[in-house]
Amino acid sequence: MIYINEEKKEFHLQSINMSYIFNVMKNGQLGNLYFGKKIKHRESFSHFFHQPEVGIGIIAHHEDDPGFSLEYYKQEYPSYGTTDFRKPAFQIESGDNSRISDFVYKGYRVYKGKEKLKGLPSTYMENEGEGETLEIELEDNVLNCKLFLTYTVYKDRDVITRNARFENNGKESINIHRAMSFALDLPDYNYEMIHLSGAWARERFIKNRKLEVGCQYIDSTRGASSAHQNPFIILKRPETTENMGESIGFALVYSGNFLAHVEVDHFDATRVTMGINPFDFKWELKSGESFQTPEAIIVYSDKGMNDLSQTFHKLFRERVARGEWRDKERPILVNNWEATYFDFNEEKIVAMARKANELGFELFVLDDGWFGKRNDDKTSLGDWFPNLEKLPNGIKGLGEKVVKEGIKFGLWFEPEMISKNSRLYEEHPDWILGVQNRRLSMGRNQYILDLSKEEVRDYIVNILSERFSEAPISYVKWDMNRNMTEITYQDLPHKYILGLYEILETLTTKFPHILFESCASGGGRFDAGMLHYMPQVWTSDDTDAIVRLNIQHGTSLAYPLISMGAH
Repeated sequence: MIYINEEKKEFHLQSINMSYIFNVMKNGQLGNLYFGKKIKHRESFSHFFHQPEVGIGIIAHHEDDPGFSLEYYKQEYPSYGTTDFRKPAFQIESGDNSRISDFVYKGYRVYKGKEKLKGLPSTYMENEGEGETLEIELEDNVLNCKLFLTYTVYKDRDVITRNARFENNGKESINIHRAMSFALDLPDYNYEMIHLSGAWARERFIKNRKLEVGCQYIDSTRGASSAHQNPFIILKRPETTENMGESIGFALVYSGNFLAHVEVDHFDATRVTMGINPFDFKWELKSGESFQTPEAIIVYSDKGMNDLSQTFHKLFRERVARGEWRDKERPILVNNWEATYFDFNEEKIVAMARKANELGFELFVLDDGWFGKRNDDKTSLGDWFPNLEKLPNGIKGLGEKVVKEGIKFGLWFEPEMISKNSRLYEEHPDWILGVQNRRLSMGRNQYILDLSKEEVRDYIVNILSERFSEAPISYVKWDMNRNMTEITYQDLPHKYILGLYEILETLTTKFPHILFESCASGGGRFDAGMLHYMPQVWTSDDTDAIVRLNIQHGTSLAYPLISMGAH
């Protein structure tokens, strides 16, 4: 799967039908030689190196080599400011405010299998025979910083995953302003770009545009991957159909602010980058610390769009989703929300569960309104203890009665949010995400808990663990109904997502029998990152049959049917 030409310093990654070849250029940085249909390995791939005609305006990378300029070459993880004027993969600011870097090749290691990413979801392997991993080490001696680029090749899938990791070995902090998960330079721009766009109740409609010279991109600055754009794009040849032709798919295993950027330069070459959105982003990397980018997935097909989608489906279903429910048939469920909204009591819920069982349902889900003093959407988020006026026997007693009716019991939560009219806010007003001396925006009468704070994460884990332990809960609908505003620090959106992943890792490990379903005002956070913890997502709040055709058709370009909640 991984071939190395030591003398030429060439690396050839090979899957079933795909080859990916790059090398160490004469300046010590990495250059891309080939990406596409599988080719045989050979002792040298130098014939793939292309030198465009240089113009009078060339700026040489070194004064002793006037013909060498990074502007003219395909690269693997390019920087800005030393003769390449395209959008870079990364940008680092040192203590003297310099943003110039020079990461040069130091070595590599190859190992069987795949290592976990620290604090982040990723694809995985069940045994090391499923694939191989190549890790390239580069170093900037001035910054005293190392850069590790990791490539994993799956043996029986046309999949390559990539990520980058920075290690600060210097004495001073450095600031990371941009850190994409990968860059891929392609030799031409004869592609159409497909992406999934929309809004609440019309998520992931298919959009198609022809690449042109200049920049085209999709992104999110909402603190979530969002219903408006999805962290997934396809580049396809214009002639590609469902069953023939070339296409390349890119997905980010991440649930926060992202950028998927495609740039066509003045030589008609295409650069694709994807990763954490650099807009309003700065990460202080202190001495001795490391920064890990999310994982990106690259899929290639020369057999049409259907083959590309099937590769993604199989990967997301088998090597992104995890746990007891990964391969299980999902229960047919009924949710009380549209029937009762906030107006219910124990007797009404038990009667509904009894009827649901008679009709053939397998799971009854109690939605919003069971906790605190929640009789409308203005109170009690954060107070995850039962409303005893509605449910005198608590969630434990209600759950036991529902299960006695012969049907499983599920429960709705919105753990990332808080209402100002709540006991939690009275005790911890400083837990709200926002600038405390400024007016706070308000969405759906609620605010966001700052998951970058350890005490907030501990509270969520502890109080949800109490509910999960006391009642016979088989299913949890994990909702999230507003996006971020009044962001206090430029690193906060990423720290928030890392905090969320920590909570989900803890709870899904502690309660493996529970089927967790992700929801974000419907499909506002439908991404591979969430699928790593929750194997299905509420696809949309819009259950109109005609609109759902568009929503689920677009979603199915990347995500498998088993991941689409449609109750």
